[in-house]
Formats: sequence, structure tokens, C-alpha cells
Amino acid sequence: MISQSGMQHIKSTRKIQPSAQELIDGILTGDITLLSRAITLIESTNSIHLSKANEVINGCLPHANKSIRIGITGVPGVGKSTFIEAFGKYLTSLGKKVAVLAVDPSSTISHGSILGDKTRMEELVKDENAFIRPSASGETLGGVARKTRETITLCEACGFDVILIETVGVGQSETAVHSMVDFFLLLKIAGAGDELQGIKRGIMEMADAIVINKADGDNIRKAQLAKVEFNRALHLFPAKKSGWIPTTATCSAITQEGIDAVWQTILDYLELVNSNHYFLDKRKEQNQYWMMETIDEQLKSHFYNQPAIIQLLDSTKKAVQNDEISPFVAAQVLLDNYFKK
Repeated sequence: MISQSGMQHIKSTRKIQPSAQELIDGILTGDITLLSRAITLIESTNSIHLSKANEVINGCLPHANKSIRIGITGVPGVGKSTFIEAFGKYLTSLGKKVAVLAVDPSSTISHGSILGDKTRMEELVKDENAFIRPSASGETLGGVARKTRETITLCEACGFDVILIETVGVGQSETAVHSMVDFFLLLKIAGAGDELQGIKRGIMEMADAIVINKADGDNIRKAQLAKVEFNRALHLFPAKKSGWIPTTATCSAITQEGIDAVWQTILDYLELVNSNHYFLDKRKEQNQYWMMETIDEQLKSHFYNQPAIIQLLDSTKKAVQNDEISPFVAAQVLLDNYFKK
């Protein structure tokens, strides 16, 4: 139990907002508390926080880009959190510092999120070489938190050398997470009726490895059969620009079986893409992609926050709903009004 005086101290400390330079200095010295506060700052949608957030990101940028970024996706129930905890614990046992950026789905009704990953990863959360940051997905593509890309930069500057990004995995496009990671891992389970017919082609094409989880007990044989089926399916897809041939494997996050083999697969991939320079080329492409995404986001935000647009939007929406004007003409009217300024 925290004493009353201790609680007051925490509250008073939280009211003191550290400067951008204090946040940068804290991150560079591995201060997890200041890292968390900096992430909260860059996740803020308050426009007055934008300048300070950009200062923190720019201050951390020269110290970033030294990690391996791994995206992990799969449908709900595949055991992503259990796998990530087992995988994370294995990596910390090798002396790695692991940051887990877990994205929880936001409700389209209440817009709330459970953010329960720290509860699900109760062993990893106690590991001093691990950092778990759950974030709400909001309305972003693929369920990736809007500021995950910047959060990666902060975690790298803080000294984390393996960044695991867990996506929502609810059948949305996974393009967003694929565009910010070096290795894309697709988790599957056997016996769920999705060995072939339910596979989303886009996700399969993006995957650098498919791992069938829960290969334990009576499920081992089913997992082996699923591995064969997925392996056949992978050969139907075009060759990757990286020159890497995607692999399939089985593992059990519960028994730890096969976890080391997953890490070895990632090391083999990194050896290949570093030797043929694809690793750096992909990072450069990703930086350019996120610049364009940021421009799109800022333009959209600027458009919807213009007083003239706010005033005109409601009446235009009603006209569209009542079939008084087509959606396309209505959009053009709004855009014409915006560009008149």
C-alpha cells in the first residue's frame, strides 16, 4: 500500500511538466519514467503539445535506428500476448533490452480501450530489461497507434535493441505496421479452419515468417499439418524484393518449445538483408513513407479545423444524406471553399 504522503508526492511530481531537454536527457540515460512521459506527450492530440513533442523526437533521432523492429500480427485468440511474453523473456535472457509496443483495439462506439497487455504479460512486465507500452489503436489503419512510429524512435534512443510491435489483428489491413518494421511475423493456430480458405492474401504476402502457435499437447500433429499447408501456400506468392524466402515453423509459447528457432530465423533474415543492403534501403523507403503519411495527416487535421469548413460541414452532410447533392460534388464544394483562403 502507498502511504498518503507518498501519494501526495506522486501527484505533486506529476504536475511538474519536464522540459523537452529534460525528457531527452532522461531518455538517453535510460529513464523509463521519462520515456513513458515523452510517449504520452507525442500521443497527445492537443495542438499545443506538438512543438514540444517534435523537439523531443528530433533530440532523440541521432541516437535511434540501432534496433531490430519486429511486427507481430495474428487473429484474436492466436496467443499473441503469450507468445510475445515468452519471446521477450527469451530475448532478455540473451542480454537484449526489449520494448513491446502493444496496440489495443479502440471501441468504435465508446472510443475506449482496455489496454490490458501489461496484465496479460505479468512476467515480462517485471523484467528490468523489458518495457511494455500499451496504446489505443484509435482510428488508424491496421490498428497501429497513430504515434507508434515516433515511439519506436524514443525507445531506440532509450537503449532498447529489440522493438516488438503487436497489432490488433482483427482482419484490417496490416500495411501500417509492415511499413515501420524490419521483420513481419504472422502468428497462426492449427485447427481454426483458416489453413487456406480464410487466409488474407495481403497479410500472407507481407509475412517474412509464419509461426503456428499452440503446438503442444494434442495439438502438435495439427500444427505440423498446418505448417505444411502454409508452406505450400507461401510458394504461390511472388518473390520478395529482399531475396528472402518466407519460412514456416511451429512453437508453443506455453512450453517455450520453438521460441529459440523463431529468433534464429530472424537472425538469418537480418544476415541476408544486411549483406544485400536491402535492410538500409527499406528503412529509407519507410522514412519517406512516414513523411508523406504525416503530411496527409496534418492536411486532414488542418482542413477539419478551419472555421469556414466547420460551419459548412453540417449543412453539407445533411444535404448528402437527403440526396440533395452527390457525395462527390459535396466534397468538391468543401474543398473549393477550403482552397479559397
